[in-house]
Amino acid sequence: MGCVYFIRHGQTIWNVENKICGATDIALTELGHEQALETGRKLLEQGISADEILYSPLIRAKDTALHISEMTGIPARVEERLKEQNFGKYESTARNGEEFQQAKKQFVCRYEGGESMLHLAQRIYNLLDEIKQSDKTYILVAHNGIARVIQSYFFEMTNDEYSAYGVPNCSITKYDF
Repeated sequence: MGCVYFIRHGQTIWNVENKICGATDIALTELGHEQALETGRKLLEQGISADEILYSPLIRAKDTALHISEMTGIPARVEERLKEQNFGKYESTARNGEEFQQAKKQFVCRYEGGESMLHLAQRIYNLLDEIKQSDKTYILVAHNGIARVIQSYFFEMTNDEYSAYGVPNCSITKYDF
């Protein structure tokens, strides 16, 4: 069995402003671009290699992945299923808003104008099942909502742990199948 690495995109202005990005296409800040380049250097320094980088179609993840690809020489391609969850009416609102925090614990309900946690999990779990069957190592570059689902694929989590889980911009997390 192989492994997969997960990297969250670099910083965006909405990250700085504590706003929910979701499926809204928000670009990296200058620091976000620097973080992505530094992540590519870290992968090289740590001897982490992969067959391919798969990335979300949203610009913040795409730019992060392409910077990493440039630094490491690992080929990169878009993977539509890695697109961040559509948080509907909550996009551009405060990440720590009380109403949103409660909504994150409702896995079956769609966010008004958005997508349910179960629909998100279905597409990410299907992708991970496919990766598990391959003999390749992948780096997935995506979003915090995707990080939660991937964590839940590999580890048991309570609803509270799931809704509270997050990773810093450009962190590298390894998962073994």
